[in-house]
Amino acid sequence: MFGIGWSEFVVIGVVALIAIGPKELPGVLRMVGQSLGKIRRMANEFQGQFQEAMREAEMADVRKEIDELSTSASDLTRIDPIGDANREIDRALSETPAESAPAADTTPLPEAPSPVESAVESDKKQASSAT
Repeated sequence: MFGIGWSEFVVIGVVALIAIGPKELPGVLRMVGQSLGKIRRMANEFQGQFQEAMREAEMADVRKEIDELSTSASDLTRIDPIGDANREIDRALSETPAESAPAADTTPLPEAPSPVESAVESDKKQASSAT
């Protein structure tokens, strides 16, 4: 208990017997035992209250984490990729072509001569320049 062996208890008992006397020794031992019992009960009560406070603190932390997780989960339920895609498609379809893209240039491009025509023309030019 306190590092006291049987021999030390015997010495303490003999000194108590001599100092207190055999007549009052049982009453003193009873009072010492009751005092030790009260001290143990108080220590156990303190320890129990301390452990209860620790459990409450842990529960508060757990509740806080649960609340954070539930708010995160509720934020995740608000995400609707299919609904977002549908809204974007509807918005794109509801726009008029003038709003969605600038008007294309409608001027016709000149036609490129076909390779046969260009070969015939070059032959004519060569023939006319040769003469």
